[in-house]
Amino acid sequence: MSDIINRLGRIVGQNNCLSGDDLREKYDHDITGVYKGRSLAVVRPASTDEVSQILALAFETGTAVVPLGGNTGLAGGGFAGAAGDKIILSLERMNKIVAINRQSRLARVEAGVVLANLHAAVEEVDLVFPLVFGARGSCMIGGNLSTNAGGSNVVRYGNTRALCLGLEVVMADGEIVNLMSELHKDNTGYDLKDLFIGAEGTLGVITGAVLKLYEKPKAYATAMVSVKDIPTALDLLHKLQAVSGGAVEAFEYMPKNYFRHLQMVDANAPMPFDTLADTAVLVEIATTNAQSATAGPDGKIPLVALLEDTLFGLLEVGQVLDATIAQSQSQRAEMWRQREMAFEVATHLGVSITADVAVPLDKVDTFLTEMEARIGTVAPKAEIVVISHLGDGNLHYSLWVDPDNPGQVDDAQKTAIYNLVEDVVEELEGSFSAEHGIGLAKLGSMARRKDKPALAVMRQIKRALDSKNIMNPGKMLP
Repeated sequence: MSDIINRLGRIVGQNNCLSGDDLREKYDHDITGVYKGRSLAVVRPASTDEVSQILALAFETGTAVVPLGGNTGLAGGGFAGAAGDKIILSLERMNKIVAINRQSRLARVEAGVVLANLHAAVEEVDLVFPLVFGARGSCMIGGNLSTNAGGSNVVRYGNTRALCLGLEVVMADGEIVNLMSELHKDNTGYDLKDLFIGAEGTLGVITGAVLKLYEKPKAYATAMVSVKDIPTALDLLHKLQAVSGGAVEAFEYMPKNYFRHLQMVDANAPMPFDTLADTAVLVEIATTNAQSATAGPDGKIPLVALLEDTLFGLLEVGQVLDATIAQSQSQRAEMWRQREMAFEVATHLGVSITADVAVPLDKVDTFLTEMEARIGTVAPKAEIVVISHLGDGNLHYSLWVDPDNPGQVDDAQKTAIYNLVEDVVEELEGSFSAEHGIGLAKLGSMARRKDKPALAVMRQIKRALDSKNIMNPGKMLP
């Protein structure tokens, strides 16, 4: 093992081959604290060529490699285990924004670029990269691609896969595959790019990407809205899409119990309504049209007026119960801050059991109703906290088995809870994994629920591209 560490040091420099326990510590455990282990070494390459040399060495010696971005994953995808026999390959030094092309609306980036840094860079030229979620200050583009990350803007722009035109990937044997296309149409055989997106580093290491950019909105209209129930909320979504010409960027479900726990985390958080709403949604629409973004003689921005008028009309007929419309950027930022505290809310009593699922839009309410009716059979004291990207049917269903003793849950009960969630999801023709990836956390779900012939095909692909099983082994495939 010492010979491998020495050879890695010669590739990346001794300062970037971390083998001491104190140096590896922040890489050897995940953000939740659930996965704590010990890697052989952490290597931090500065170029694709160095990644290639690392993987060639790993292939030669049969040493497993765990690619790692910002280490913000929630499913254990970047965990090296406790055996001390795996290399963690951190992309943090490969953090260059290589080029921003305003005319073609594209960015060429290295995999270690922090998402928030890309946001800031493209904003300087009045563009946006519309992948948005709470971890953007530390997550990296390579990790976003490897998990096909979602976030709040999927309703308008799609998942990360929809935002990527090209990739550079280093294979298990060190071979560099150049898929860095800037083309919107390229029908030259298998779409290999989409094979690596969402593969969680099990097929190769993403080192670079070509990403789609969009015109920066000239105005936003943002509101917290109280409605009777989820079907009414979805009706509101469709009405807003119609009147805005499909300009809804986010539509986030935040029920009463979410705000109740938010108040426990942050007692000073201003609540949007005088009394907590049973069903609230954070809605945001945006426009790139100058006329819709320019205040008229009355001082009102037409886009904001459109949202106000629509909500007022629905308030008069009882479809909207209450609404708070952001009147400033600071008020809008506070609404988003409360939404993006979901991780803190779901973990403030200890790490919760969390299911990241997706169901068809018209079945979101059915999922929650069925879970409420059945959860007592496996967790009679459960405290539920749900938040949802309602515009795309993705729910984060979190619970503490016993809020008075949140750490007291055995593996059998945890499996029973996940089985119940999976049962309901399967009945509704949904997915047991929406945007957080499989990693280690959902291996049981994959074994129980993934179509068996599909799993067989996935295993064939894995064997073909990683014959020695050194790329993030033990993840994704049960």
